[in-house]
Amino acid sequence: MQPFLIDIPQAALDDLHRRLEDTRWPPELPGVGWQRGVPLGYLKELAGYWRTTYDWRAAERHLNQFPQFTTEIDGANVHFLHVRSPEPTAWPLILTHGWPGSVAEFLNVIGPLHDPGAHGGDRADAFHLVIPSVPGYGFSGPVTETGWDLTRVARAWAELMHRLGYHRYIAQGGDFGALVSVALAAADHDHVAGAHVNFLPTIPPGDPAELDQFTEPDRARLHRLSRFLQEQSGYMKLQSTRPQTLAYALTDSPVGQLAWIIEKFKEWTDSDKLPEDAVDRDLLLTDATIYWLTATAGPSAQLYYEAADFLPTAPAPPTLPPLPVPLGVAVYPHDIILPIRRLADRAFPNIVRWSEFDKGGHFAALEQPDLFVHDLRSFAHALPQ
Repeated sequence: MQPFLIDIPQAALDDLHRRLEDTRWPPELPGVGWQRGVPLGYLKELAGYWRTTYDWRAAERHLNQFPQFTTEIDGANVHFLHVRSPEPTAWPLILTHGWPGSVAEFLNVIGPLHDPGAHGGDRADAFHLVIPSVPGYGFSGPVTETGWDLTRVARAWAELMHRLGYHRYIAQGGDFGALVSVALAAADHDHVAGAHVNFLPTIPPGDPAELDQFTEPDRARLHRLSRFLQEQSGYMKLQSTRPQTLAYALTDSPVGQLAWIIEKFKEWTDSDKLPEDAVDRDLLLTDATIYWLTATAGPSAQLYYEAADFLPTAPAPPTLPPLPVPLGVAVYPHDIILPIRRLADRAFPNIVRWSEFDKGGHFAALEQPDLFVHDLRSFAHALPQ
């Protein structure tokens, strides 16, 4: 394992600013707002802020406050933050982001999770934190071969935790990170004490008679899933079938990369009119800048290709084997899709905590860090020591 420090060459930042200034903008139909994608006026203003006001060096310093390392696992270079708690009895916890997330997704929760005593909490609620960049994402960089699916990422995480000396730990994740965490719990169940997720797709039943028994809230969740599949899943279909073609555009145009990401922060969060209603603007840009500076738009999309069978757009997602460890599920009302409890219990009979919140969306640690931290602590309390 090698210590790692983020130190982007100034030439790369100068190139980003030049490209932003020289953007070739498309036309836009009047009065369509966000209905057909990111509005031109909004994106021009945000790109201008990115070029003239946003401070990557400040974000770099913030990230570099935390110990970072790289190590080779199964042929991939894996970057991770390793923030040990001052509390010797802290639970080891591995946090996994998804797309279009990054390790920056957890910046608001690192402090209260690893050192609750310094943040007004109970010192007994502390965690040792391992926060890796998924292979193909950010500072883990591109992978050099095919086959990096969710199970392979999970096996890499098991190896990482073993190398760090953690023999009993908790896995947490959202988006792809949720699926990786469940796969990790299944693959390394002798060492994973429990898995906590803030995203859990549930497959609708094929029996119409069973659908008749659903409550109105359950039917609303099915309608939400249907709307997502019909109107909002185009990105998923593209990334799961032609990630390389998409990569050329996003790797060459920072505005293209920004639009591709920022649309999801608008549609998947508890925002009103703008993504910044839910997530701090500078944090949004830190996430987008990581993708741009590491040229991982295409490599990150490759995970969609590898995991295509598990996506909601798949004709028949495979049935997962029973999870042999406790599972905690946190449901935020403005997530992409919302799980249905009766279906979740069928797939995962070991659910020990199910939390329904009245605010928040897909990026829980960014949007509602206090709720995220409290629910994770409560889940840990429910696990056998």
